[in-house]
Formats: sequence, C-alpha cells, structure tokens
Amino acid sequence: MMPSAEKIGPQHLARPAVVYVRQSTVSQVRHHHESRRRQYDLAARAKQLGWCEVSVIDEDLGRSGASSAARPGFKHLVAEVGLAASARSSRSRSRASRATIATGISCSICAG
Repeated sequence: MMPSAEKIGPQHLARPAVVYVRQSTVSQVRHHHESRRRQYDLAARAKQLGWCEVSVIDEDLGRSGASSAARPGFKHLVAEVGLAASARSSRSRSRASRATIATGISCSICAG
C-alpha cells in the first residue's frame, strides 16, 4: 500500500528520498522489465508526494541479496541513511546546546 499524502508531513519532505532498485539475477534484469520499471517509478511517486530531493541507487541490478558484501548499492544506501541520521542527530545536539546556553537548561532514519 502506498503512503497517502495526508500521512506525509513537512518533517518527512525536509529529508531526501532514496529509492533502492535491485533485481537478484541477470536473468531478472533481462526478462522482468516491469518489475524494474515499477521500482524506478517509485522516484516519480516520491516527487508526486512532494519530495524535492530524490535519488535512485541502482548499482545492484543483477546482484543477489544473500550478502551485502557484493552489493555496492546497498552499502551506498546504508551510508546515505547513516549520514542523514547523523546530520539530524548533530543538528539536534546543536539546538540542545544553544538552548542550554540561552536558558541554563534529540534522530530518525529515512524509510523507504
């Protein structure tokens, strides 16, 4: 089920959207065009829902998901999500520090 626009708030749209496209075998890449097309269509759907920044990671076409070792795209995805979470956490800590100084007296991961 696709998310509806009512459930998407400004806090979601402020983050980048990342679409990870993968098919497990070269045979699937060659013969299952509809599956791949539908995965790529998720980027267009994200834009329809209001995301301005949408990236597609498709480095793992034809690679099995049995291990992340041979999946550079998956590593890229994990790095993107980790960097985004780290940046959000850092901004939260910075806001908390400013509040502490001013008054004397904080991370969520992008789901796809």
